[in-house]
Amino acid sequence: MNDHTNKQFDAEMEAIRSGVLAMGGIVERQLRRAIGALQTDDDDGRFAAVTADEAAINRLQVSIDQQCAEIIARRQPAAVDLRMVLTVSKIVNDLERAGDEGKKIAYKAVETRSEPLTRVRHYDAARALDDAASMLRNALDAFARLDAPAAADTVARDAEIDAAFASILRQLVSYMMEDPRTITPALEIVFVAKSIERIGDHAKNIAEAVVQVVMGTDVRHASLDEIRAEVARR
Repeated sequence: MNDHTNKQFDAEMEAIRSGVLAMGGIVERQLRRAIGALQTDDDDGRFAAVTADEAAINRLQVSIDQQCAEIIARRQPAAVDLRMVLTVSKIVNDLERAGDEGKKIAYKAVETRSEPLTRVRHYDAARALDDAASMLRNALDAFARLDAPAAADTVARDAEIDAAFASILRQLVSYMMEDPRTITPALEIVFVAKSIERIGDHAKNIAEAVVQVVMGTDVRHASLDEIRAEVARR
């Protein structure tokens, strides 16, 4: 490629990287709004704002996927550039799904806020969601810096989100066993907790994708120890 073509290619690659970070910023905002819906009873249009965020996220996903397809078709990238394009495509898919889970959480929070049990237990869910949102932010930071060690650290945090989900589930089972009248509201919180656990999974997927683009090794089914060993080879 000549110098002009190289500059165009660099600009196109930067555009998709910037697009990922912009999309991630909207997902983070969506999750903050979902946390607010869990924490407070006020109805200030949070769910409508979350829905608007989802529409923006979906538009960005389509746009970035199209840009990736055009880069592959027109530029035929190789090696690390090809890994980056494919990684971007994976990340935007995980971000879109994380956004979907955020919308589900906000909807459930608004729908069940009048139930006494759900209001009490929403505190635990909000704390777990804050942890999952932090994990997603760390994964995006690792992508922005192409920081494989930071990505490995983010993968490690998935165990914390899983533990929080298990803890919430145990508490809810106890409530349901003690008083069958709590079964319906408790199940609503289970759905919220499961969405939070899935957000953690999507953050983990993004972090693993960062390791892959930096190291050139697919670590999607590797253990944490194997991922750390791979990163240490750098």
